[in-house]
Amino acid sequence: MTTLVLVRHAKSDWGDPGLDDHDRPLNERGLRDAPLLAERLVRSGLHLDAVLSSTALRARTTASFFAAAFGLDVELDPDLYGAPASTLLDAAAARAVPAVMVVAHDPGMTTLAERLSGGGIGHMPTCAVATFVWASSDWDVATAVDPDEWAFDRP
Repeated sequence: MTTLVLVRHAKSDWGDPGLDDHDRPLNERGLRDAPLLAERLVRSGLHLDAVLSSTALRARTTASFFAAAFGLDVELDPDLYGAPASTLLDAAAARAVPAVMVVAHDPGMTTLAERLSGGGIGHMPTCAVATFVWASSDWDVATAVDPDEWAFDRP
């Protein structure tokens, strides 16, 4: 079985207009939502082998809540910052473990979630979690065919 979990970073703080986009932190809502969604995902019984994250502060912080809930470390990948859907999927597959979480940004997250859900997920709001499962344990197969099942959660 192959599992891909997509998490769009939690809500970021726009209070400092002079701050570089890469350095924007989470706001109060983001700091509330990320641990709640992480705990809900743990309670679902899902197993994760890796948590990959964009290097942007808001993504790293979101990923840290999920990684801590699953007892994992966050693996930072600068290519995930502003990445298109294909890069997000390729990064997960390249990790070559059965269950990978990718924490990144729109529009790539929504594009990939929409594609993998056959249009069932039309938008990934901040801190949304989309889970896709393939019966095959081969990432080459998983990246070439539609998932066997998917689920969607949001704050």
